[in-house]
Amino acid sequence: MKKLNLLIVEGNIQTENESFKQNGIPTHAESLKESLSYYTKDLNIDVFNPCSEKNFDKVLPKIKKYHGLIWGGSSLNIYNDCIEIKRQISFMRECFKNIKKILAICWGMQVAVTAAGGTVKKSNNGAHIGIANNIKINENGINHPLYKSKNREFNSPAFNFDEVVSLPEGAVHLASNKINKIQSINFKTGVSDIWGLQYHPEITYHKMITLIKFRKDKLINVRKCFKDEKEIQKHINFIENEIKVSEKESRMLELKNWLDYLKVA
Repeated sequence: MKKLNLLIVEGNIQTENESFKQNGIPTHAESLKESLSYYTKDLNIDVFNPCSEKNFDKVLPKIKKYHGLIWGGSSLNIYNDCIEIKRQISFMRECFKNIKKILAICWGMQVAVTAAGGTVKKSNNGAHIGIANNIKINENGINHPLYKSKNREFNSPAFNFDEVVSLPEGAVHLASNKINKIQSINFKTGVSDIWGLQYHPEITYHKMITLIKFRKDKLINVRKCFKDEKEIQKHINFIENEIKVSEKESRMLELKNWLDYLKVA
């Protein structure tokens, strides 16, 4: 079988990725590549970062060669007015004109929704810190290929403070939980068919725990998600218990299902 061309978009700014590397944490693009390799080696993968690449001409002339795009996570907030976010929204709109199949994960979904005319705001019901509990697939989701063979209710790695509050025109809502009403969507715009997830099937719980430890001061003093380190450790213990019962095949099923969709001409 001919190898498919896949573009991965890195959502974090370069300074964040450098901090990751200094602390032994894989970038989100690296995590994606590792998870994809679990399912297939038949991909030609390029990585592009709209924040740090000053010239889109590096990728735009060859953008139509990509059979699919995965746009991953970021520590940014879409409603903040900065050039890095503007560049990402602008590049997403270029992707809508050229790439048929897009998997938009967490930050990626928020960028896609914003670029297509929807709205993202800070969540009213709190945040997901390393894990999203009790995500429930609705009737639309049950019949969608994103959730083929998926349990109707499940937990997943997740890390987000914001949520989609209004959808692009024609978007279909697929799943929810108590923190985020909109946990997954499907919509079409331009030439693109976008599958969007607010959570991270491609990131392990172990990496999420590492991120919590990496961000602990900010989680306590800035985000105000925890009172102290003792409370953070209690939450980490909760995630470690989830690791004991979590199954990799089930956790990453959405990624597998999208890859199966990517292979369909």
